[in-house]
Amino acid sequence: MKQEHVKTPPDFAAEYARAMVWEQHCCLPLDPDTRVDELWRYAEAGASFVSVNVGYAPHDITGTITVLSAFRRHVLMNPDRYVLVGSVDDVRRAKATGRLAVAFDLEDTGPLGGRVDTVQTYYDLGVRTMLLTYNQRNAAGSGCHDDSDGGLTEFGREVVAEMNRVGMVVDATHCSYRTSMDIFAASKAPVVLSHSATRAIHDHERNVWDDQIEACAETGGVIGINGVGIFLGENDTSTEALMRHIDHAVSLVGWEHVGLGLDFCFSGEDTGDELTQNPDLFPPSYRQWDRIDFIEPERLPAIAAALANRSYSSEAVRGILGENFLRVAENVWR
Repeated sequence: MKQEHVKTPPDFAAEYARAMVWEQHCCLPLDPDTRVDELWRYAEAGASFVSVNVGYAPHDITGTITVLSAFRRHVLMNPDRYVLVGSVDDVRRAKATGRLAVAFDLEDTGPLGGRVDTVQTYYDLGVRTMLLTYNQRNAAGSGCHDDSDGGLTEFGREVVAEMNRVGMVVDATHCSYRTSMDIFAASKAPVVLSHSATRAIHDHERNVWDDQIEACAETGGVIGINGVGIFLGENDTSTEALMRHIDHAVSLVGWEHVGLGLDFCFSGEDTGDELTQNPDLFPPSYRQWDRIDFIEPERLPAIAAALANRSYSSEAVRGILGENFLRVAENVWR
């Protein structure tokens, strides 16, 4: 675990304790026997909300529901620690009682089983965000690592419309350039880039260009800057690397449209297994290093201090730490 010492401004501890710290995306091993209580690390670091992935491109509807059911059960069986999110009020209730609000997300439309009507089912089970494609083309559109960019398909447009109807946040992360721009145009509700980094700062195909960030903000959405070393730089997980991407996004669209989606993976071994088992999803750039490093939950106070030390206002710090994503939830969730 990387240890960094960041100078904290006066009254920082009190300000941080009052902040709504919101993690828009993290990854537990997608196994029903996973130790879900690893999530408590976020609460110990001062977070009040976390969105947990429960399925991505390789998973069908059966496998996804199995993992989702196991994660839900653990959250519901531990009400002293967790609040299963149904509404924005649940997030505020978790904050007020020192618990961690937990929602779920999907990284791909594959777990829908090819049916639009399953969007409602997932929403009812606690999934509050879904991205349309994961790196490669699927029934909904093209991915960021496709050789050709076909944009959003008709099925993809139907999925976006259904997500708008039920109140699920539409996510353009991992999508191709054209697919993301089609999503921004098609959605009637704010769209997010839940865990992305800026391509102007580090030119990786998984990162997003300036006009994608601007189009996201124009929907009322937020870009959540991730904490994955290979997207921030040369496998660089320093707080300073993260701040370079935050600063650039803020310079484009204002602090009101920037947040955190650290994309922390709790098991490095599991991450390596995913790369090995699904080589078509991950180009060679993902294997350039002995391992992929991530910014861990324990870094959240240092990130907040770094924001304050850069002369961001208290309002801006609170927005980036969580209130901007909270605003999206207020506007989208039913």
